[in-house]
Amino acid sequence: MHRLSATKVKQAKPREKSYKLADGGGLCLLIRPIGKYWRYNYRFLGKQKTLALGVFPDVSLAEARKRHLKARELLSEDTDPSEVKRVQKFTKELSSENTFRCIAEEWFQVHMLDKSKKHKDRAVYMLSTDLYPVLGSRPIASIKPTEVLAALRKIEARGVDAAKAKSLTSQIFKYGISTGRCENDPSRDLASALKKKRKKHHTAITTPKEAKQLMTAIQGYDGTPVVKAALEISALTFQRPGEIRHMEWDEINWRKQQWEISGLKMKMQNDHIVPLSTIVY
Repeated sequence: MHRLSATKVKQAKPREKSYKLADGGGLCLLIRPIGKYWRYNYRFLGKQKTLALGVFPDVSLAEARKRHLKARELLSEDTDPSEVKRVQKFTKELSSENTFRCIAEEWFQVHMLDKSKKHKDRAVYMLSTDLYPVLGSRPIASIKPTEVLAALRKIEARGVDAAKAKSLTSQIFKYGISTGRCENDPSRDLASALKKKRKKHHTAITTPKEAKQLMTAIQGYDGTPVVKAALEISALTFQRPGEIRHMEWDEINWRKQQWEISGLKMKMQNDHIVPLSTIVY
C-alpha cells in the first residue's frame, strides 16, 4: 500500500502551486511553498474530511504512518478521528488552564479578600514557597496524594508544622471540586503520614509575683479593646473560656460579690461559685 519512501519525502521540492504525494489509504504529503504537511483524507458519515497529522521533518514518514494507522482504527470503530483530536486538544488546553496554581489564585480571590493582611500574607507565603514549586504547574485533577505529601514533607524537613499547609491545600482542592475542575481532595487522608505537632504545656501561675506579671502584660497589650477585656476577665475569674462566654448578668450576685453559676451548666451538675475580684483599674 505504501508508495512513498523517506528519500522521496525528503527530496520533494516546493513548487509555485501546492501539490500532493500519496502514500496510500488516504495518507498523503501536502507540499506547499512554505513547507510539507502530512494529511489523511477520509470519509465519515458520507462527508469528505481531512485530518492533519503533523509537519515534516518534525513528523517523519514512519511516524506519519503510525498516526495514520491509529486514525484508520478509530474510523473502523465508527469514530471520527478529527473529533477525537479536537476533544484531546480541548482537554489539553483545559488542563493547562486548570493547574493547581490557577485554581489556587482563583480560590484566593474568592475566599481571602476579606481576610486580615496577616492571614493573607501567610497563605501567599505557603503557596509561593512550599506548594507552587511542587504542585503549581500540575493539572489539579491529576495530582496524586503522593505529590501533595512530597510538598508537605519538604515543609516538615525545615522543622515547621505542615498542618496549616495541609489545611490550605485541602481548601483549594475543595474549591476545585465545587467548581468542577477536580473530583477529589488528595490531601484528605494525609494526616496520619505527617509528624504530629508536640503540644507545649505552660506551667500554671501559682504565685502573687507571677500573677502580677500576667496582669502587667495584659495591661500593656495593644490589641483591640474587646480582646484586652476578654484577657482581663479571664485572668480575674480564672474560668474556662466557655464558662465566661456563657456568663449571664442574672448570675452576678452584687451583694455577695460573687458569680453564681447554676449546676445545670456545669459538667458535674454542681453549683459553682466564683468570687468577684476587687481590683479596680
